[in-house]
Amino acid sequence: MLADMIANLGFGLSVAITPTNLLFLMIGAFVGMIVGLFPGFGPAAGIAVLIPMTFGLEPTTAIIMLAGIYYGSMYGGTITSILINTPGESATVASTLDGYPLAQKGRAGPALVMQAIASFVGGTIGVILICALAPTLAGFAASFGPSEYFLIIFFGLLLLTTMMGENKLNGIVSALLGFVIAMVGVDVMSGVQRFTFGSSELIGGIYFVPVAIGLFGIGELLYCVYIGQHKKEVKRVKLSFTSSDFWPDKKDYTESKYTVLRGSIIGFIAGVLPGSGATIGSILGYSIEKKIAKDPEKFGKGEMRGLVAPEAANNAASSGAMVPLLSLGIPGSGATAVLLGAFMMWGLQPGPMLIINDPGFVWGLIASMYLGNMVLILLSIAAIPLFVKFLDIPYVMVLPIVVLLCVIGTYTLHFSMVETWMLLVAGLLGFCMKLYGYSPAATVLALVLGSMAEENLLQSLIISGGSPSIFFERPISLLLSLIVITVIVLPVVLRMIFGKRYEKKAL
Repeated sequence: MLADMIANLGFGLSVAITPTNLLFLMIGAFVGMIVGLFPGFGPAAGIAVLIPMTFGLEPTTAIIMLAGIYYGSMYGGTITSILINTPGESATVASTLDGYPLAQKGRAGPALVMQAIASFVGGTIGVILICALAPTLAGFAASFGPSEYFLIIFFGLLLLTTMMGENKLNGIVSALLGFVIAMVGVDVMSGVQRFTFGSSELIGGIYFVPVAIGLFGIGELLYCVYIGQHKKEVKRVKLSFTSSDFWPDKKDYTESKYTVLRGSIIGFIAGVLPGSGATIGSILGYSIEKKIAKDPEKFGKGEMRGLVAPEAANNAASSGAMVPLLSLGIPGSGATAVLLGAFMMWGLQPGPMLIINDPGFVWGLIASMYLGNMVLILLSIAAIPLFVKFLDIPYVMVLPIVVLLCVIGTYTLHFSMVETWMLLVAGLLGFCMKLYGYSPAATVLALVLGSMAEENLLQSLIISGGSPSIFFERPISLLLSLIVITVIVLPVVLRMIFGKRYEKKAL
């Protein structure tokens, strides 16, 4: 198995190490760090906004660049978490708990260096685990039929909505909205137009790119303006990597060596689970590290382990999220949902057949993630003073530039004003969803997977003559059906049990 991993990674490196791929890898990694610096923007928005910029590139080059934005944003988002107590996106929220107190203690330099090292280790371990697990999952999934694919897609969406805590209903509504948007166009089986309202522009359906850019890009920016992000004054921080207090000391390294390993494994597992992702992975990494520590009282007051754990976890999770995406065609987060849409735009169908039919693309992408982490650790350390100065740019100057990029990028897709209006409507919708606790990620995920789910469901029912028994006939489909039923029924049963106990106690 080890020999196969080395051979696959070597083959991937031969694909990734070309002048063009390396150039766009570095561009994607750098842009990802910039995206991470903007509070509230996030990797999903960055990928969605920049998808039009990849037109004209080879599919492998384009996806390598977009993936670089994805995991690069994890590095950049921590810079603001440490320096100004403002996470660049949700996956770096846990990093503020000890990162900002470290900066207040005058240890911003060591904190930024250690987060870069932890991110590199977490990302690298994630890539190694991808090499080990992706072929196994692909071989297992090669026997999947339409019924299994439908159940996998449904399971991924179900996990996304049921893992939203108190906002489960909002998550379900958000996903249903995505399915409604996905139904616009021509019925895949009968050829009848649905919800086109006589518009020729809508016959081909609603393209996911304007919706994703609107929900994540415009929507997030509007929300940032609403909460007054543009009015906040940034605390100026001066750092130089030549100064003696810039680098971590021996104690930082020795105390964190096992922390980074635990965080990486926890984050990878969280990333593999659809609907979990880097945010939950980072929170789990921090929480578990604090619970097993002999001195938990130090956490939250500037403890280096409290920064290293979530940083290793969120970067390992970003790698882990690529496993279900590549092996099963199931995105585990909003960012990988946008990536899935980019795959499909380039004519690539993620899943077991992708690894079999196009191994150069798959292993080239995986190898590029390893190279990207090497690029990012150098950028993260050497360019820290530059990024600190970048934070001095007023938010009010950044807003119109990003909006302009969103509009230009959407219009140049098909030179369609209808899609440009869709962008603006989706932006307002994204703002309202963010404001009232709904999930734009669930909507985009359902939009991307909607047509796939419908097609596989109809194919399954045609094969079985309309009988739902097809979902219980084969061992794999039976297992998946039981898992789906358990996920749906178990919370209801537990609620009924605890409800009865509560009534007895009340009496």
